[in-house]
Amino acid sequence: MPRTPLTGFTSKLHLSADGRCRPLSLVVTPGQRADCTQFKLVLEKIRVPRHGPGRPRKQPDSLAADKAYSNGPCREFLRRRGIRHTIPEKTDSQAARQRKGSRGGRPPPGFDEDRYKKRNTIERAINRLKQHRAVATRYDKRGYVFLGTATAAALVIWLRT
Repeated sequence: MPRTPLTGFTSKLHLSADGRCRPLSLVVTPGQRADCTQFKLVLEKIRVPRHGPGRPRKQPDSLAADKAYSNGPCREFLRRRGIRHTIPEKTDSQAARQRKGSRGGRPPPGFDEDRYKKRNTIERAINRLKQHRAVATRYDKRGYVFLGTATAAALVIWLRT
C-alpha cells in the first residue's frame, strides 16, 4: 500500500470482521475513495491462523455487505471464489433491470434477510475499534501510522475475546 499523507478526518478505514465482531483485515484509504474499490483488497488480506498445523484460512464461508458493494465486479469476484453472499440490490439497479424486462434483463440476485441481519457485526466491530480514542479521533497525520494504531486496537480486541 502506498504511503499517502492522510490528515485528520480525511481517512477511511475499510475492514472485515468475523461473527464475534473481531477485525480480520484492515485497509486505510483517503476519505474520498469509494468503498467498492477496496473490496477485493480487504478480502484478500484476510488471514486466520488454524489451530494446529496448516495454512491460514484466507476466505470466509459467507459474507454480508451493504449496498455500496452491490455492483457487478464485486458480485463476480465473490462468485469466482465460491463465497456465499448477501448484498441488497441498489434501487436504481433494480429499476434498470426491471425496465429491460424480457429483453435481456437478468434475474434479481438472491437475498436472504435473516443472513443480512447479521451484518450489524461489522458495525459493532467498528464501534469496538472506536472505543480506542486514537482510532476514533484519527489525529495521525500519515496513513501507515493510523493503520498501525487501528491494528494495535484490533489486537487488543482479539486478546480480550
